[in-house]
Amino acid sequence: MARVVLSFSMSLDGYVAGPDVSVRHAMGVGGERLHEWMFPRQGGAPEPADAAEVETTFGLVGATIVGRRTYDVGLQHWGDTPFPVPSFVLTHHPRAEQPMKSASFRFVTEGVEAAVREARAAAGDKDVIVMGASTAQQILRAGLADALHIQIVSVLLAGGVRLFDRIGDAQIELVRTRVSAGSPDVTHLDFNVSN
Repeated sequence: MARVVLSFSMSLDGYVAGPDVSVRHAMGVGGERLHEWMFPRQGGAPEPADAAEVETTFGLVGATIVGRRTYDVGLQHWGDTPFPVPSFVLTHHPRAEQPMKSASFRFVTEGVEAAVREARAAAGDKDVIVMGASTAQQILRAGLADALHIQIVSVLLAGGVRLFDRIGDAQIELVRTRVSAGSPDVTHLDFNVSN
């Protein structure tokens, strides 16, 4: 069965986006710094270790779950589904499936459990990647996350959207499965959720 993986680039102080997320600033003001390890500012190629990390992630993903806000602010920047696989948008507003170049967006109104169920079915034996802090928090609270794939970026954003806010009162145990140094800007961490 597909694993549900929360995959995020995060500042050392816990932010996955800067403040004031909007269509203009999909990663919040200053938040694009979190993805410079993948997309260097000078337009060059990422470091070989980081490029391998991206390639591995793309090879493992079979479906994505995104929150409605992530969809709303990300679509114009992606121009397609965020990965070339079916994407499930967790929303309160019903909408017809939206075909794109690589796959399609399907809008799920029945809650986080339904979104996970549909994405797992679509992913087959590959991973379901979760995008959007609020959606990730809902999946953690519901006990539906199998793993975390976190890229700790060498920056303190000092504000924005935190990944681990509003995850509930229950302690969540993690088992670290990998630590890998990328470029000087990023450290790649993998954890399995053990409870």
